Amino acid sequence: MNKESNGPALSEVLQQLAEDGTRERISIGDLLTALADRALAALLFVFACPNVLPALPGTSAILGAPLVILAAQLAFARKPWLPAFIATRSIARKDFQALIGRIRPWLLRAERMLRPRGSAWALPPMEYVVGAICLMLAIVVLLPIPLGNMLPSLAISMLALGVLERDGLWIVAGLATAAASAVLVSGVVFAAIKAILYMMMAF
Repeated sequence: MNKESNGPALSEVLQQLAEDGTRERISIGDLLTALADRALAALLFVFACPNVLPALPGTSAILGAPLVILAAQLAFARKPWLPAFIATRSIARKDFQALIGRIRPWLLRAERMLRPRGSAWALPPMEYVVGAICLMLAIVVLLPIPLGNMLPSLAISMLALGVLERDGLWIVAGLATAAASAVLVSGVVFAAIKAILYMMMAF
């Protein structure tokens, strides 16, 4: 990432928050404050990436709602904001530290590869299209679909980093991942419906 123009890298900001010994818990509001000078895309990545990995208990419930709200804000060109009942949700700092410890190696690799290129894919109006796609993916993440959250969350993470660093290549890769996740989720839903119908007919 271009640290000189964008300030500290996202990985550094998250690591500093995780190592802040003055906090017993880390709230979503703390994340908003720490990333106040970052694009909405940075927040989208923060809330999507934990769902790509096997999550700590309660992680999806804490991060799912803000993911939908932030994706909608990107789609409609709004500033990052979350209602108080979401912003005050928190997890223990040691759990947050463990979560960042799992995310950071992947983020560091991504930061080394990200750079501005094909920027038209990451600028308005395409940025708003990306936001709309992230919104649809975020809704899928919230649905109780077996294996239905990991691939959509990966697509959101890739799209968010692409928008953040104006990297059109990552946007295209994220769109391809979003298409693959749509196929996968559709297949899972179809199989589930077919299984339910079969059981109903069997009885």
